[in-house]
Amino acid sequence: MAKGKDVRVTVILECTNYVQKKVNGVAKGISKYITQKNRHSTPDQLELRKFCPYFYEYTIHGEIKK
Repeated sequence: MAKGKDVRVTVILECTNYVQKKVNGVAKGISKYITQKNRHSTPDQLELRKFCPYFYEYTIHGEIKK
């Protein structure tokens, strides 16, 4: 078995349509989801259509850094 870095990592998806006012110089999104992705099959940043409860519609949620 391989040890070290795991293949599956936990990522946070944040709504890209609505961005709150800046807090400490960083713009924060209002809707967030937590999911996992495979590091080897998806090396790029993940973007998924998820439901945003503030717009009551499906919007694009992009991966952010922790």
